[in-house]
Amino acid sequence: MITDVEKTIRDYIDQVIHLSLATSSNDKPWVCEVHYAYDQDLNLYFRSLESTRHSQEIAQNPNIAGNIVEPHGLKDKPRGVYFEGKAELLADVQTSDLAYIALSDRFNLGEEILAEAKNQDGHRFYRIKVSKFYLFDSRESKPSQKYELPWAK
Repeated sequence: MITDVEKTIRDYIDQVIHLSLATSSNDKPWVCEVHYAYDQDLNLYFRSLESTRHSQEIAQNPNIAGNIVEPHGLKDKPRGVYFEGKAELLADVQTSDLAYIALSDRFNLGEEILAEAKNQDGHRFYRIKVSKFYLFDSRESKPSQKYELPWAK
């Protein structure tokens, strides 16, 4: 049984670099994969083109859901982090902004990503403010269990 859900989530997301992001528009769902970083408050950050379907849907409807799951085989005991919240496009990101710091540190990127974000067709910065986290675990929990971590920072 997991006794510290927040610590388990923090340890887990540090090991996985991509998340599945679910958006929707006009009652039609969409899911995609993005590479992400996070800050101490567990805000999630990613970069994407505004022309992508998920970016266009976030502009229309910021309510999102997603998961962070490392690949596992048939005999592996799965664990995954699931979340819901709101995504937003960040304007005029600077070197002092958490989005830049988190992404550049995690992926060893330089200030060129700031310049790219200013280009009309460049990758923009997005933040996901998570309202609720869930942890599904079958590694330490017998039987498998889903834990909830309300998160409104």
